[in-house]
Amino acid sequence: MRFSAPLKSNSKKIMLLGSGELGKEVAIEAQRLGLEVIAVDRYENAPAHQVAHKSYVVNMQNKDALLEIIYREKPHFILPEIEAISIDALFAAEDKGYTVIPNAAAVSKTMNRKNIRTFAAEVLGLKTGPYEFVTTLEGLREAAVRMGFPCVIKPVMSSSGHGQSVAKSIEDIEKSWEAAKEARGDASELIVEAFIDFDYEITLLTARNGKETVFCKPIGHEQRDGDYVFSWQPMQMSEIALQKAEIIAKTLTDGLGGRGIFGVELFVKGDEVYFSEVSPRPHDTGMVTLITQSQSEFALHLRAVLGLPLGFTFYGDGASAAFKSESHNYAPVIDVDDTLFSENSFIRFFGKPESHKGRRLAVALVFDEAQKALAKARELIAKIKDTI
Repeated sequence: MRFSAPLKSNSKKIMLLGSGELGKEVAIEAQRLGLEVIAVDRYENAPAHQVAHKSYVVNMQNKDALLEIIYREKPHFILPEIEAISIDALFAAEDKGYTVIPNAAAVSKTMNRKNIRTFAAEVLGLKTGPYEFVTTLEGLREAAVRMGFPCVIKPVMSSSGHGQSVAKSIEDIEKSWEAAKEARGDASELIVEAFIDFDYEITLLTARNGKETVFCKPIGHEQRDGDYVFSWQPMQMSEIALQKAEIIAKTLTDGLGGRGIFGVELFVKGDEVYFSEVSPRPHDTGMVTLITQSQSEFALHLRAVLGLPLGFTFYGDGASAAFKSESHNYAPVIDVDDTLFSENSFIRFFGKPESHKGRRLAVALVFDEAQKALAKARELIAKIKDTI
């Protein structure tokens, strides 16, 4: 375990457990509010490490190592920013009186697809598509036949689409079984979901500060292999569907409790809305709010954590596009044409110390009517190259 030089401070402290590109934006917003930031991650020089007051490198799934850092730093708020962390450490810290955001139970439910799906469908009664859980290859075959093809197969614990696949026929089952082993988390159990013939999917960012709940305008997004590639705000949807989406999001976040922002993912078919997943933290598709709102999802997250008012202004339509590396490279260099920076568009680099195929290194942001902004964002991403 490595850590940076100590800093003496009387400020309130937040500890980020996970220090990627989303954590980096949280750290920046926290410093704007006068908070001391301690950033923790599994690798050195992670994006949030570069802007935090203090940083630690540790095995994020090692309970004792995480607790050692927590007890040493005594943060006022612990913000889990990734799924692959020791949930036992969060419960132990909470038992000692530390404040986990939104709370340890909510993190435990949402980091495991089995826990959150059964909680949403069977406890809260939210509408979801058919699903089953399996632990063997034969069980996967049988469940897939019952669900029908195509069907979606995911590890119960993973992040950024790792291990997720779509089986289009029985011949794809073994390939999906092998793909699930690449999850960043627990692939010992899989969820098999019937393919919902939805019109589109959205992220409804939902912020709670203990006094009020506010919703950002719905965010449309496009995924590839279960990972975000493009997002735009707002997603045009019927008033009926939007009302149903907000009811589902509020029911779910009320059930989970705590403070902070939640990225509630929903499928929409006409006026019908189905719950998919939820992250109790800023969402990757929500990076578009960096250009569309007076208070981004990261600013709202910190305000909610601190119990501050959640009012904000929606500036107007916009879109985001993720740039993903095509190569493995230490200290990657990204070539960007000057034309990518204009009055209404720009690129944000994450500063990741290493790239590999499929890893997000930057995001393009465009402020314009949603579909025009999306088209422009696609053009910008196509002009970026990371070089060796």
